[in-house]
Amino acid sequence: MIDEVDPFIGTDVTALPPQSGLAATWWWPKPQIGNTHPGATYPLGMVSACSYSGAYPTGYGRYDLSLEGIPSTIHDRQLASGFTHFQQSGTGAIRKYYNYFRVTPMIEPLDVLGRTWDLSDESAEPGYYAATLDSGVRAEITVGPKSAVHRYTFPKHSNARIVIDFSMGGLGIPYGSTIPLRAHLETVEPGVARGEIVAEGAPIAVHVECDTPQWRQMLWYDRRLMPGGTRLDFDHIRPTTLRPFGLMWAGPSEAGQTIELRIGFSLRGARQAEQNLRQDCGPGPARFEARRQRTQKTWRKQLKTIAVDTPSPERRTVFRTALYHSLIKPSFAESESPFWPSEGPFAFDIATMWDIYRTQLPLLTAVQPEKAVELANALLTICEEEGNFPIGYRLARGGDRFSRQASALAHTFLADLCQLGVEGIDWDWALVHMSDDLRRTYGEEYLLRGEAHPISHTLDIAFGYWCTAKVARHVGDRALAAQFEELAERWVNAYDPESGLLKDSTYYEGSRYNYSFRLQHDMAGRIAVSGGRERFVAQLDAFFGYGADAVVQPGNKPPADELAAGYALGRFEGLNNEPDMEAPWAYHYAGRPDRTAEVVHDIVLQQFGVGRGGLPGNDDSGGLSSWYVWASLGLFPVAGQSIVLVNAPSFAESRIAVAGGEFRMRTRGFVEPVAGGPAQYVQAAWLNGEPLERTWIHGTELHAGGELVLELGPRPSAWGTVEVPPSSRPTGATPFPAGDEMLTAHPEAAAPEPELVDEQDVIVTDAASPTTAVPDPEPDDHPRTPPSEGDTL
Repeated sequence: MIDEVDPFIGTDVTALPPQSGLAATWWWPKPQIGNTHPGATYPLGMVSACSYSGAYPTGYGRYDLSLEGIPSTIHDRQLASGFTHFQQSGTGAIRKYYNYFRVTPMIEPLDVLGRTWDLSDESAEPGYYAATLDSGVRAEITVGPKSAVHRYTFPKHSNARIVIDFSMGGLGIPYGSTIPLRAHLETVEPGVARGEIVAEGAPIAVHVECDTPQWRQMLWYDRRLMPGGTRLDFDHIRPTTLRPFGLMWAGPSEAGQTIELRIGFSLRGARQAEQNLRQDCGPGPARFEARRQRTQKTWRKQLKTIAVDTPSPERRTVFRTALYHSLIKPSFAESESPFWPSEGPFAFDIATMWDIYRTQLPLLTAVQPEKAVELANALLTICEEEGNFPIGYRLARGGDRFSRQASALAHTFLADLCQLGVEGIDWDWALVHMSDDLRRTYGEEYLLRGEAHPISHTLDIAFGYWCTAKVARHVGDRALAAQFEELAERWVNAYDPESGLLKDSTYYEGSRYNYSFRLQHDMAGRIAVSGGRERFVAQLDAFFGYGADAVVQPGNKPPADELAAGYALGRFEGLNNEPDMEAPWAYHYAGRPDRTAEVVHDIVLQQFGVGRGGLPGNDDSGGLSSWYVWASLGLFPVAGQSIVLVNAPSFAESRIAVAGGEFRMRTRGFVEPVAGGPAQYVQAAWLNGEPLERTWIHGTELHAGGELVLELGPRPSAWGTVEVPPSSRPTGATPFPAGDEMLTAHPEAAAPEPELVDEQDVIVTDAASPTTAVPDPEPDDHPRTPPSEGDTL
């Protein structure tokens, strides 16, 4: 499993083969780079470590700040000034860039600290990163849950050194640096030191051990040594008064000599940092190999939770790396909260909920349910201690919570766990905070006016009420549930009844189209707003580019008019970003799973690949990668509703280790897919040996384990055209028509002409393209019986 993961995927500008078919019509507004890093990580661990060049946004690589198009470079090759700790994974402009405690192996004087060296012979696998500096020093790093272990192999030199810079953090781009506010550093004994910095309001403590009994150990300040000094204390550091400071070991090295550096981290002081180092690495020197093996054993266990069958080494690498990227964040640090004294769950780098709530958190719930419960309790504690559920939560105090992006997303995650019946959560406690949180930020506007702007928050809050009603019913509060279910029906206020799309508003990183096809709790009502299934499908077809010409993607630093023209297309973003990542499955609710199959086929085969440029956009803490995991398996979780939609998989067979055992998917008539080739369509399905006419399974059915068998064919079938996924309507409400009988209420065949709405690079367009008719189902060529174990897969 380990050797099938390539941590370098996503570290460079998108470099996929030219798109064809539908994929060629999708428009990518966001940066064309994964923004991942290849550094050493531990599954959902507190610590990561990687080479540091100061580049955006992880500190690794060659690129400058970029918000759209092809990013500009700040380096023309791979460089490093040292090796840092704590990195984001795949995010964009998150403004908290960490990269604390830079370790630099040197054979040059301390005066040159901060210069960069060329990197060569880079190597990475889960839990391990290595590279050679052009000084001749070979660097290797591994990490534990709360520790990092460095190993440096030096050339022969009279005065080699290992320098730790406690003063720096952030990125080497304008406004990207992080300045510590307070710091303390002291020598404990030869080879041992400890200290703490307070950065972005968070205290980060270290306990450091270096296996260099023959080398001198010294503190330094402003690149000048402090012989005999044992302490450095800074009570108040300002950007104008900052001078670099830190710790150094120096002495002669022989060719091939290795020096090991071990660092334990804590958010609750150096004593706990030492305990964490002992817990992670044990006592004594030479702990690198033992820690590396333990971390890789843990990664093997996590990567074994899903197995796929394909003869393609490239597709195995793409899948296994996607699973790997899906399990790096959030960062769990139990009993490490720096902001409140109580013990218990704590998590950070929930960055951000709007990127991960649809796919990454459901994946975490499926393969690590105990961690999902831990995260839920951490979110509830954050809400209790700080007053609201976060949309984004970093290792920082009082930072921007990304309230512009979305609202009430923790409610979706909690509702899924509640409906699955997981243990370990106090649902009465949860209900109080879920209810209160709905009235914050945009919630008052929603209650007073029936809608909130940006209008996408209306959909968020409405669904938040629906999710909270699920928890209310679980704890037996029927009155509150009924009240919230009624409030949840205000989702309809977000839509323009004439166009059947969302109203004029501002839209975060998209247009009304990118937000108009989300999977709501009342999809029957949503389809009726568009005028019925036929018109809804026509709108989806236009959105996904059926019958449209190929587009040209933004280049480097695209001008405003180019972006405006792109947004005016009203087109799918092709997994370049997250706002419309669930839209391909909207076809299921209109009885057209064949369309889902076609769109998903082109995404899976054309928008993800091998190599450093193998991602179509920012991975955003595994948001894109987890989408790939689900979609390639032929499944998609409808977040908050505890149902999983079924589609033609891109693997002949797969297995998921779930709480109830193993959920296995097998196929009949499977053909290994190729990029640009035809899609496959579900002809019939069986769940645990029983015919499955519906295009979804319940979350409890997935988590209980079992077997799903799908018969595939080259043409669309009648499967899934009648029994569509469920919609939720309040008791006694008039049901929306399921078919096309509401078309007379919307006689227009297409929506209005494109229209500009504001000055925030947001374009609103309602143009529709011709739809493509689905062929009549072919007559049955064989009886609908599930394949047996002996059938060829």
